[in-house]
Amino acid sequence: MVVALIFDVDGTLAETEEAHRVSFNAAFADAGLDWAWSQSDYQNLLRITGGKERMLHYIESCGAALPPGERDNAIHALHRRKTRLYAARVAAGDVPLRPGIETLLRTARDYGFKLAIATTTSRSNVDALLATNLGQDAVDWFSAIVCGDMVARKKPAPDVYEEALRILRLRPDETIAIEDSWNGVQAARSAGIAVVATPSLYSADDDVSDAAAVVTDSLCFHAILGLARKLRGERAGAGLVHPDARNAGEALKEAGS
Repeated sequence: MVVALIFDVDGTLAETEEAHRVSFNAAFADAGLDWAWSQSDYQNLLRITGGKERMLHYIESCGAALPPGERDNAIHALHRRKTRLYAARVAAGDVPLRPGIETLLRTARDYGFKLAIATTTSRSNVDALLATNLGQDAVDWFSAIVCGDMVARKKPAPDVYEEALRILRLRPDETIAIEDSWNGVQAARSAGIAVVATPSLYSADDDVSDAAAVVTDSLCFHAILGLARKLRGERAGAGLVHPDARNAGEALKEAGS
């Protein structure tokens, strides 16, 4: 029985990646660096999860000039500056939620689903996005918020999802993950969780064929319900649950119970 939805953030809750890219470039300029990531550059760099890891990869693979001072400290300082710049863009209303997301979150709550977040981004980025778009209390909608700096390995490793399951005290088959990218789909699937993939601007070309369902337009509760019913039917066929729903309304209540 599916009782919880676990959401990625960047590219899933909102089209954040362009705001991240612009903020990275502004941080580089503030530091006197001549680095400038184009949209094409950034799409390739997104294969590396984590902003600090992305900068390190850029330095090592592209022969970029090193920031002044010790490298790791310089990267951390750049990332802190970038995070502040990004938060300012979010607070200014420049990063709205993707179509359907607010309705999906509110409807899922109304039907009793637990909500959780499993993301590579920082907690401050999550809090800023939720507060600006949904209100200061929106962080309390989520029974678990697991960020990349809380685990040993970032996506596509399953660590954030495994930690979310631990906090929720749920089995993988009691949850559905919502992701936009190959890295995210692999992370959730490696944790044993079925995935609804909703490709974003920067992940449109990603291979998300391991997802149980793919939604290319506005993400809605019916897409989640459809997957929950499909999974329940598969488990019923295997003798794992009793398929007692008689119509979509009953199925909706069962999926949210």
